[in-house]
Amino acid sequence: MKLFGFFCLLLAGAWLWAQTGGDSLVEGFRTVEVASVADAMEQLYGQRNYMSHEMRPLSKAKFAGPAVTVLLKKEEHKEGSAASQGMLDAIDAAPPGSVYVMVLEDGADFAGIGGLMATAMKYRGLAGAVIDGGVRDLPQIGKLQFPVFSRGVVPSTTINHYRFAGANISVTCAGARVNPGDMVTADEDGVAVVPKARAVEVLKKAQELDNTEHTMIPFIEKFHSIKEAVAKFGRI
Repeated sequence: MKLFGFFCLLLAGAWLWAQTGGDSLVEGFRTVEVASVADAMEQLYGQRNYMSHEMRPLSKAKFAGPAVTVLLKKEEHKEGSAASQGMLDAIDAAPPGSVYVMVLEDGADFAGIGGLMATAMKYRGLAGAVIDGGVRDLPQIGKLQFPVFSRGVVPSTTINHYRFAGANISVTCAGARVNPGDMVTADEDGVAVVPKARAVEVLKKAQELDNTEHTMIPFIEKFHSIKEAVAKFGRI
């Protein structure tokens, strides 16, 4: 019995360590610059896994978290919201701290989310949303101060024009491949995606790049030369 209790404590400790480690990883990506993450992915793996320049924030925003993915396929029908129920289920099932990544097939002129969905995300504790399509209800989303990236703002709806095609599946969002649980990190420079298996190494490299760049700024201010700074620190 004592041995069983000790085993349970070990399991609990391992779970807590994993949770703390995951939280530290997310916090690291929340503080590092997205440009450094994009550079780290390219330097380490030769991959450019960041989203199109068209993916922009509705307001100043910075967040990071594991992806919850949703795919909507374009299809005209008369089934109403029942055909889109899965995108709502994905919100209600999303863990706090996650990033809702929605892809609308050919969806630039359709709003993937609006004020109601953004409210649900905010109060479920999601870190943010990235919509490969449009959004609407800007006044409500602005009041919520919930961070959203999208390709644009439109007044339209997906109801009767789209059908839910899957959640927590691999998707291509604004040119970047996103798998469930991948780290999605966003700031005013854009959105980058890091495969979860590479997140630790990419974060470490991105932090190194950040530190180098931040050290270069006072050097440039002092010596008035970016050429000398690049020669000394090897970063641009």
